[in-house]
Formats: sequence, structure tokens, C-alpha cells
Amino acid sequence: MALFALGLNHHTAPLAVRERVVFHVERLREALSALRSDLAAEAAILSTCNRTELYLAAGQPPAAAAEWFARYHQFDPAELGRYLYTLPREQAVRHAFRVASGLDSMVLGEPQILGQMKEAARAAESAGTLGLLLHKLFQRSFAVAKEVRSTTSVGTASVSMAAAAVKLAARIFPSLKDQKVLFIGAGEMIELCATHFAAQGPARLAVANRTAERAERLAHRFNGEAIELKVLPERLQEYDIVVSCTASSLPILGKGLVERALRARRRRPMFMVDLAVPRDIEPEAGELDDVFLYTVDDLAQIVSENRDSRRSAVEQAEVIIETQVGQFMRWMQARENVPLIRALRDQGELARRQELERALRCLQRGDDPAAVLEALSQGLTAKLLHAPTQALNEATADESRVLSETLSRLFRIK
Repeated sequence: MALFALGLNHHTAPLAVRERVVFHVERLREALSALRSDLAAEAAILSTCNRTELYLAAGQPPAAAAEWFARYHQFDPAELGRYLYTLPREQAVRHAFRVASGLDSMVLGEPQILGQMKEAARAAESAGTLGLLLHKLFQRSFAVAKEVRSTTSVGTASVSMAAAAVKLAARIFPSLKDQKVLFIGAGEMIELCATHFAAQGPARLAVANRTAERAERLAHRFNGEAIELKVLPERLQEYDIVVSCTASSLPILGKGLVERALRARRRRPMFMVDLAVPRDIEPEAGELDDVFLYTVDDLAQIVSENRDSRRSAVEQAEVIIETQVGQFMRWMQARENVPLIRALRDQGELARRQELERALRCLQRGDDPAAVLEALSQGLTAKLLHAPTQALNEATADESRVLSETLSRLFRIK
């Protein structure tokens, strides 16, 4: 059974591709079950705005997983294959550790990915697809991330998507204190964005969400207003800044709706940030005059500005990760050797029982106990050493050298 990771991320695929391969929460259990049935003994899926990855312990080759991945999302395998990476064994382990530690994120050192990985592990466990190997991999990833964050400064200078959105908005409007801000969604990213925007003291703040209770709770935190999604067509025109991040599989704001809002605003500009994958705002809305629409990919330049200052911290983190990768690979190797060790012990036990039974028969006949014990020890020694001695005698010249070194190490012969 081979361990590997397969997927795509913001380094390898544009947003237009990433949003087509999202595994939505409501279908995640079904997808995991399909993976378990078709491909893998163990499976976990990490699906975020910046990456979609499969972590598999499977008897099937990675090519089969890549084809399954493409077909599941109605992609031509050859077309999607241009964006995919496949990471076997040690590379998969190193990648998981780096992802959990925030080293592979668009925002270097951002903490959200760790929570998303934990959620991926919980989903796989709930679906019954998280076996011993992947459970160990994820738990070790969480421990490595904790060590990286507690012993290095990777995350201290992190510029979040939320902070980047505020920075962009400040380029459009002279002062955010005069602006009205609308948040669509009520998840962790929207909460983070609301915190950053609220700190600027905007004129008004509102939260629209499919679940009214969550919208009210978040709006109350920032002295804002909770509104229903269904009233957005009538209310959108009121807001200068719109930040959206939901789990919707279809756009919430279409070009036509935004265009009507602009007419009602008499062409006053609207700043819009779409942090959702798939996108909440139709890309065509960004073509309208007076609309400044940014996606997660558009924020990449801003969030990378502090990377140079964290280079030494990243180097420290990479050293920690390499050490932990080595430890995990040794654990994997030891686990893979378990069947061989068990077979070796069974073979030794069989030889022991055979010689013991022969010795007991001799004692029952009245043979000299000292002679019986001598024969027992000689017989047991001969049985245990027969296979390695025969292999050494039958080996070619090249094989003999390797076998000699191996046997010397196994039996600790100086």
C-alpha cells in the first residue's frame, strides 16, 4: 500500500481551474466513500480556496487517482493533468508538514490552513476513510505545525488576506471611515475580514448570510446590521465595499445585479473582494466601470510583501520539518517491516517447537538428558542458520559481498 498526495494549488493552477475542483462540504463524505471504494484503503481530502489535495494510502497507482479526480469534477484528464502534482511517500509527508505549518500558503505563515487540515482529518475519520497511516500523518503534521509556530517567527509578520483587502480598499477610498461595508458569509475568513475593517471605523457595517442566526451573531460583535441574502438585490446599492466568502457552488452576485446597483448609486465606485472558491461574484462584474473586483489570486502580490523579512524564520522551519520527515519515514519503514518480522518470528517458533518435540520424545525413551539438551541446541542452531548459510553459499560474487555485509550487521559479527 503506497502513500502519496495528489492535487493542485495556487502555485500550479489559476483560480478558474481551482474553483472547478472544489469538494463541497455537502458532498465530501460521498467523495471520500467513492475514493475508498474505487481506489484507496485510506483517503482524506483537503479542499480550500487555494488548494485541493487528495491524501491516499492506496494499492492503485497515482495515475488512477489523477483520472478519478478529473472525472469526478468533469474534467478531461489530460487537461487537468497539466495542473496536477503527485507526491509519493517522503515527498507527500514533507508536503503535508509544510502545508500545515503555513509554508506552502499564499500568505506565508497564515494559521487558517491548520484548522482546514484538522477539519479534513475529522471529515475523513467521520467517513471511515482515515486509517492508521493517514491518522498518523495528520497528527504528526499538526504537531510539526505547532513546533514551527512556537519556535520560529514564521507567522509573526504574516499579512493576511483580510489585511490585504483593507490595504486595497484604502487605495480606492480616501478614508474608510466614510464607507459602508457589507460582508456576505459568516465563516472564519469573513470574521477575520470584519475584524480588520471594523478597526478602521467604517460608517456602517452589515452581514448577510444564509443562516440568519450566524449573521446576527457576527453583526452584533461589530455593532453592525444582519440582513437576509434574499434582500441583497434591493440593498446592495447601499454599500461601498463588499467582501464575500461563502461555500455556495453558484455565484451570489451576478453582473446584472451589480450593474443595477451601480445605476442606483449613480456610478459611485464599488470595491468588491471575492475570497470564495468557487467564486461568489461573477467575474464579468469586474468588467463594469466603477467596479474594483479582486479575487484571492489578485491579492497574491500584497500578501507576499513581507516574505523577505521572514526568510531566516522559514529556513529554521524547514530544518524542523526535515527532522520530523526523517522520523516519520523511519516509523513508516518500521510499520512496513512488521509482516516480515512476524513471519521471521513464526519461522523461529516453528523450529523451536519441532526441536522441543523431538527432545521430549527422546527424554520419554529414557535417553541421557545431557545428550538430549546437546542435540536440542545443535538442531535449533542448524535450523536457524540453514537459510542464511545456504543463501551465502549460492550467491554470485556481487550478491555475496552484499549478503556478507548484511549478515555481519544482522548477527553483529565483527
